[in-house]
Amino acid sequence: IAVNDAASKHLFDNRYGTGQSTVDGIIRATDFLMAGKKIVVAGYGWCGRGFAMRARGMGAIVIVTEIDAIKAIEAAMDGFEVMEMAKAAKVGELFVTLTGNKNVIRAEHFRAMKDRVAVANSGHFNVEIDIPALKKLSKKVNRNVRKHVDEYVLRNNKRIYLLAEGRLINLAAAEGHPASVMDMSFATQALEAEYVIKKQDNLAAAVHDVPMEIEQRVCRLKLKSMLIEIDKLTPEQIRYLLSSGEGT
Repeated sequence: IAVNDAASKHLFDNRYGTGQSTVDGIIRATDFLMAGKKIVVAGYGWCGRGFAMRARGMGAIVIVTEIDAIKAIEAAMDGFEVMEMAKAAKVGELFVTLTGNKNVIRAEHFRAMKDRVAVANSGHFNVEIDIPALKKLSKKVNRNVRKHVDEYVLRNNKRIYLLAEGRLINLAAAEGHPASVMDMSFATQALEAEYVIKKQDNLAAAVHDVPMEIEQRVCRLKLKSMLIEIDKLTPEQIRYLLSSGEGT
């Protein structure tokens, strides 16, 4: 079951959970002041846009890098500067990868970076930053100059600070997503597990989407826990939506 594709998961867990917990992990590890700093966000999926939104809210100048034209336009129209990583590497002060791919930040990017920049990952295992390449470029590595911070001294004496060994910064240096957003993901998984057990004889051997009724149930339960009530369609509105006799 493609639980991560469910709106009740990625719109909230990935966006708001990752956004907040990534900021939390970076600040705990570095005491970094985001206001006025140029932060490069690699990837504008739900995790990337969540972090970009939170970083901008704290006063950062946010630059987004992307390989997807649609997401790049989204980032631009959301008010972020969009450029290639090769260009962003020259101006960024903090780099955060949130792509789900490997070697997003590579040797050529490390070479172009300014002195005393920090790089972190909040997307996928510890492969988004090419750490072997960083080691090859370095003449010295000072481990744990702060907890969760390793200082790589390049041959040209520039220093690059790798956070949490390139692992997920929000888990390694902080506590992950708040429980009050993970509840939606876990509820989706639990109800989907029940659904699979009940429907197993009728489900083909394939990856299935989460049924909309499960997503809606999770969101209704979440609204109830937040003491939020929403409107319901009137009979007239239902008839209108089912008809084509009015409107343009």
